[in-house]
Amino acid sequence: MNDKIDISNAGQPLATNHLLLGIETLIEKTGRNAAVYLNTEINRLYWSIGNYIITEIGFETYSQQGRQILATLSQRLTEKFGKGYTYSALTRMIKIAETYSEEMFATLSQTLSWSHFIELVAIENPVKRLFYQQMCIIENWSIRTLRQKQDAMLFERTAIAAKPEDEILQTLQKTDNTHISPDLVFKSTYIIDFLGLSGYYSEKDLENAILAELEKFILELGQGFAFIERQKRIPIDSVDYSLDLLFYHRKLCRLVAIDLKLGRFKPKYKGQMELYLKYLQKHDRQPHENPPIGLLLCSEGNTEHIEFLLLDEPNIKVAQYLTELPDKQWFVEKLNKSIAIAQQNISNK
Repeated sequence: MNDKIDISNAGQPLATNHLLLGIETLIEKTGRNAAVYLNTEINRLYWSIGNYIITEIGFETYSQQGRQILATLSQRLTEKFGKGYTYSALTRMIKIAETYSEEMFATLSQTLSWSHFIELVAIENPVKRLFYQQMCIIENWSIRTLRQKQDAMLFERTAIAAKPEDEILQTLQKTDNTHISPDLVFKSTYIIDFLGLSGYYSEKDLENAILAELEKFILELGQGFAFIERQKRIPIDSVDYSLDLLFYHRKLCRLVAIDLKLGRFKPKYKGQMELYLKYLQKHDRQPHENPPIGLLLCSEGNTEHIEFLLLDEPNIKVAQYLTELPDKQWFVEKLNKSIAIAQQNISNK
C-alpha cells in the first residue's frame, strides 16, 4: 500500500487492481473492529478510502482516466463488499478526505455522522460550512435538521453573516458548548409566517398571535430560548413601561428582552430598549448571569439606519420579521447589502 502507482504510465486494469487490493485491506482490517466502534470505524474507513485514492492517483482523480478507474473500482468493490461503494459514494469519500485532515476528521467524527460530513462538504463556501459544522455540534442537529436549516438559509439570516470573514472564522473557532456568541444566536430576519397575519394588524395582534403560537415562535428564535413573561412591567420614576416579551437564553446565560414594532426601525427605539436593559440589569439579573440583551423586531428593514445607530451596541439587536416567506434571492440580496454597508463602515473608521 505504500508503493504509489503512476496511472499516467499504468493501464486501467493495473491501476484498478492496485487500488482494489489496497482498499480490500482497509475494509477487512476495519471489519475486525467494527463490532466495537461501528459508527466511528465506518467513518474512519470511508475517510481512509478517500485519502488512499487521493494518495495513490493524486490530481489524476478528476481526469478522464481517473473517473474511469473509479467507475471500474466501484463496480468491483460492490461485487465483493455489497452496497456502499457506488461511484458517487467514492467521490464523496474523496471530497471529505480532501476537506478534512485526519486529525480534524477523527475529532469531528466523535460527534458527527458520515451523513453530516456528506452534507457539509457539499457547501462550497468554507466559512458557511464551518458555521453549519459548529452549529451541528453545539445544538446536536440531526441530518434532517441540518438540511432544514440550510433550506431556511439560517447562515444568511444569522447576525454574524454580515461581518468580515476573518471575524466570522475567529468567532466560530472559539464557539463550543460552553461559549457561544450572541451573533450566532440572533438573526437579521425572522420568518413568522405561521402566525396567519396579513394585511393590517396592530402590535397587540402581533403579540397575541406570537403567544398563541409560542412553541413555533421559539423554534424560529432558535435553540436555548425559554419564555418568561409577556408585557413585563418596568416602573421608572412613577411611569410604567411595558416590555412586550421577556425570554431567557440558557447558553448565553442572560435575559433577552424582545420589543415588537410595526414599520421600520426608528432611532427612539434604541433609547427605549437601553432603558429596559438597564432596568433588567439592576432589578432582574441574577448574580451568575451575563448582562441582558435586547432584540427589536421590526416589520420593515432599513439596514443603513441600523448599521449606523447600533455600530458599537453589542447588547441591542435589530431584526426584520416577515409574516410571509419570500424567495431565497431576497435573503441573498439583503445579506449582500448588509455586508456592503458593514465594509463601508469599517473603511470609514
